[in-house]
Amino acid sequence: MSRGDKSSYTDKQKRQAEHIEESEKKEGRSEKDAERIAWATVNKQDGGGKKGGSKKSDD
Repeated sequence: MSRGDKSSYTDKQKRQAEHIEESEKKEGRSEKDAERIAWATVNKQDGGGKKGGSKKSDD
């Protein structure tokens, strides 16, 4: 079962996590561990949920 709210992630991030999770399961990891590893990997790659457009400061 999922921990935390995943609604702030993009569809691409969700697909990436799903693919990573499946790969981890094939390696023999439990469902819980595979999901944890998948989302940790997505977070490490992208820094978390959705990112807005470019942010410029008005200096």
